[in-house]
Amino acid sequence: MTIEHPNVQVRPARPEDRDTVMRLVSRLAGGVAEWRGPEAVVEAARQWLAGYFVPEQRQPGAVFVAVTGAQPRDGKFSGGEISDGEASGGEVVGVVSVNTHRHFTGPTEAYVGELAVAPHAVRMGLGRRLLSAAEDWARGQGVRHLTLETAAGNTTARRFYTAMGYGEEAVRFTRVLD
Repeated sequence: MTIEHPNVQVRPARPEDRDTVMRLVSRLAGGVAEWRGPEAVVEAARQWLAGYFVPEQRQPGAVFVAVTGAQPRDGKFSGGEISDGEASGGEVVGVVSVNTHRHFTGPTEAYVGELAVAPHAVRMGLGRRLLSAAEDWARGQGVRHLTLETAAGNTTARRFYTAMGYGEEAVRFTRVLD
């Protein structure tokens, strides 16, 4: 059962969100194959996201955060949709990163690199809202597809993406060589 959180703003990440975003990235280790090393997955995500927060190294794409308990300056949020408006307070409880890349068949498509929600904020609809923000960004880029990957062992994420209308496109097999 999902309980929607009524006072959530999804907005572009700001420099002051960096430390919390970096802590949320540890959630990406779930279900990673042991030969990949969950720590390596988390470190790779941290490095990419860190570039987003350094103006002179600014990565392309976008990073959005979900903030609970924020107080909007005008007294209301527009249904929790993406807002660049000023808000005070609140706790960053989710993050999604999205970018574009060229699919091997030729077309440019959008790609979700990271999607993580704090443990105490799961099942509140935040993952859905963050993914929706990534989809809106992708539409704004004029692309037709939004793709993502998750660990084969992350059954919770796989069920979530299926429920959101995503379909499996490819399956990767790996063999550890001696």
